[in-house]
Amino acid sequence: MLDAWLASLSDPLFRLPLLTGLLLATLLPVIGALLMLRDEWLAALGLSHLAAASALLGSALGLPTLVGGTAGALAGGALKTRFEARGNLAYAFMILVGWSATLLIGANTELGERLAHALVEGQLYFAGVVELVAALALIVAALWILPRILPQLLRSRFFPRFEQANALPAWRWHLAMDLLAAATLAIGTLTVGLMGAFALVLIPAWVVFRIAPSWRWTLIGSGLVGVGGYLVAFALALQLDQPFGPMLVAVLLGIAASMLLPKAWRGSVSAS
Repeated sequence: MLDAWLASLSDPLFRLPLLTGLLLATLLPVIGALLMLRDEWLAALGLSHLAAASALLGSALGLPTLVGGTAGALAGGALKTRFEARGNLAYAFMILVGWSATLLIGANTELGERLAHALVEGQLYFAGVVELVAALALIVAALWILPRILPQLLRSRFFPRFEQANALPAWRWHLAMDLLAAATLAIGTLTVGLMGAFALVLIPAWVVFRIAPSWRWTLIGSGLVGVGGYLVAFALALQLDQPFGPMLVAVLLGIAASMLLPKAWRGSVSAS
C-alpha cells in the first residue's frame, strides 16, 4: 500500500489527483461534523445533487463543470439561508430537485448521460491544476471562516433562543456556514463523486461523534478518519484496478462497521 502512495507521488498522472483528493478528504469530514451538529447531515446529498444538476446544465451551456456545479450549490445554500430553513427538510427537497434535473438534463443533452454517470462515480483521476487550486482555496476559506463562526454555531445549537432574545444578526454566520458547505460539497462531488462526497461527510463524523471526548477532538478526529480512509481507498483502487468512488465508500463503510462489531461482540458475550 505504501508503494502505491509513493508511486502516485512520483507519477505526474496521479500526483495532482492524490493531493486534490487529500485536501478534500481533510475538509469534507470537518464540514460533516458541523452539519451533524446542526442536524443537517442530509446536506451532503442535497447540495451534491444540486451541484451535479447544475454542472450538467453548465456543461450544456458551454461552462466548465466546476463553475456550473459550484454556482448551483452556492445558490441552494444561499436560498436555504434566505428562507431560514433549518434541518434536513430543505435538503430533502434539494435531493428531489437535483435528482430529477440531473436525469432530465442528462437525457436531453449530448453526452449528458455519460457525464451524469461520471459525476455520480467521481472523476478524481482526471483532477488537474484547476481542481487542486479550488481545493486549496476551500482550505484557506475554511481556515479563515470557521474560527470566526464556530462559537456562534455552537451557541445556536445549544442555546437556540439566545440569538433571537438578543437581536443578533444570526443570518451572517448561518449564511457563511451554508455557503462554505455548498462550495465544499460541490467541488467534492465533482472530484470524488456524489456518493464519495456523501460518505466523507457522513461516516467520519458519525464514527468520531461516538468516541471523541471534546468538540475540538471531534473536528480533528473527523479529519483524520477521512484522510485515513481516503489514503487506503486510493492505494487499494490503484492496486486492484478498481474505480475510486465505490472503493472509497467501501473503505469508509468498513471503518464504520469496525465501530459496531466490538459492541455487537460484547452484547453477544454478555447474553451468553
